[in-house]
Amino acid sequence: MQIALRSTEESRIPTSAIAVFLIITFAITWGVVGVYILAPNVAAATFGEISGSHPFFFLATWSPAIAAFAIVSFYSGTSGVKAFLSRLLLWRCSAGWVVFILVLLPMGFVAGSLIKGGPLLAPLPPEGLGPAVAVLFMMLMLGPIEEFGWRGVMQPLLQRHMAPIWAGLIIGATWGLWHLPAFFLSSTVYANWNFLPFFVGNVTLAVLVTPIFNSARGSLLWPMLFHWQLINPFWPDAQPWDTIILVVVAVLVTWWNRDTMFTRRGAVTEVIPMSHVVSERFAE
Repeated sequence: MQIALRSTEESRIPTSAIAVFLIITFAITWGVVGVYILAPNVAAATFGEISGSHPFFFLATWSPAIAAFAIVSFYSGTSGVKAFLSRLLLWRCSAGWVVFILVLLPMGFVAGSLIKGGPLLAPLPPEGLGPAVAVLFMMLMLGPIEEFGWRGVMQPLLQRHMAPIWAGLIIGATWGLWHLPAFFLSSTVYANWNFLPFFVGNVTLAVLVTPIFNSARGSLLWPMLFHWQLINPFWPDAQPWDTIILVVVAVLVTWWNRDTMFTRRGAVTEVIPMSHVVSERFAE
């Protein structure tokens, strides 16, 4: 029996799904945040003041994941969603990347803080260690969830047609622009930041996580842990030095991995693992 297989699973989720992904992602986030920007008093009186723990803040943050699951469900159904989630279990990764995520990335924040005369770690809140740990785990349910969209759907689809470096740059720019409305909310941390360094940081981080993503064969676990480190409340405020350090590191990492960053060799192009596609076609 012959089974026709496509290495990039275009028969499952077409590249054109990127447009739908972006429309859903931006519509939810910019729509929710836009209400608080355009009619702050009405929004606050109706839904409550928005903050990092407000349900609408979670909704706005989860929009890439919501878009990703909507697309996977539409094209592949329940079985496709289960297979998509199986990418969380892809734990095999180069030991060097594991050390980078768990040790070197935090060291970048610590080094940046020391350069500007800051502390080794962020000061604990007056309530002590407990609340800080609670915030740490709350952060796990915020930023890392975005990776279902950015690395789960957008990165593989882009890498069907371009080298990983360009996919990373496009995702980084999209990611930065997606955050823009939050800078107009006085009740969030973004209001105290400058958008341009933040945008540069987003592009830099998206490039940095790209070789990790491809090395781990499309794992969502490692990009999520990478993202979690970025918002870990225990790491000190190192702006702007953390961005400068990460830009230098990203350039070095890109050069070191130039054989895979500037070609599509080894680039992950599957939204749904190919093993799922094979098993379904055997079943047919």
